[in-house]
Amino acid sequence: MGRRAESFGAEASAYERFRPGYPDALVDEVLGYAGRPVRTALEIGAGTGKATRAFTSRGIAVTASDPDAEMLAELARRVPEVAATMVAPLEEIPLDRTYDLVFAAAALHWTRPEGRWDRIAALLGSAGVFASFGGPTRLADAELGEAVRVARAPFLASDDVPSPDGSADDDPMQWPGTELRDEPSFGDVRRSVIERRMRMPAADYVGLLSTISAYLVLPEATRQAVFADPAGAARRGRRRGRHHGASRPSAVTGAASRRSGSSRSRAASVANTDITTIASAARPRGSAHPPLASCSRPNAAGAPAAIRYPTD
Repeated sequence: MGRRAESFGAEASAYERFRPGYPDALVDEVLGYAGRPVRTALEIGAGTGKATRAFTSRGIAVTASDPDAEMLAELARRVPEVAATMVAPLEEIPLDRTYDLVFAAAALHWTRPEGRWDRIAALLGSAGVFASFGGPTRLADAELGEAVRVARAPFLASDDVPSPDGSADDDPMQWPGTELRDEPSFGDVRRSVIERRMRMPAADYVGLLSTISAYLVLPEATRQAVFADPAGAARRGRRRGRHHGASRPSAVTGAASRRSGSSRSRAASVANTDITTIASAARPRGSAHPPLASCSRPNAAGAPAAIRYPTD
């Protein structure tokens, strides 16, 4: 999986606190796409349960898997209704049972490409579906976003996870849909987008950035420098110029506070964030039923069509 994939456990509580969850509309789309009752589900890379709870709230018995025991411990505390937890990456999940739904929320890009789809196919029942979703959280205020980018630049060129196949944000089809289109066992791969805007204190946006793997794998001294002294960091970033390229956290609180006023009562300024949930969908070849989210189901040959998109 690599260092970035294995970096989250130490910050499990912060991950739970600052990462946004998933909207009901996404679950509606996945279940609508399934077109039949979904009673059991397996989640790949469940983390602290941000997506888990969205599905357990619909009465689905979710088995949450993750390679990090600390993340799953946080999940068990937050989502006691989860049917079971399993400390394992996708590559080590036993193939001794199948599920109505297999899904991954901002996690599939951490799995190994070799045998990925064959393994997911083996975990799906004959009428099962696969769903995958995730996407970026961006500052809506372009000026504030630029201030954050400038302040991050001395420490990181970028905090994004590149698409595994290089597909761009504005491509009509993105990974894993692009990959699934070439899989003979999958068909009718589609992509859908759910957009929403969330208001959060600027300090919480800083907290969100602190859970991103690009920052988690920095040396500890560098991490402390990145998140310390917001106002000073912003000044240093501006002195260094705007030719670097990225989005750094400490500046968020300082820049947002300056934009909203300097009084103590306004220090906990608000950051408007645009959250885009991107999902690919695939279903049996020849099916005319409109898919709604990042989903896939077995094609006529019995193998599943699948989907997903990275984020951390």
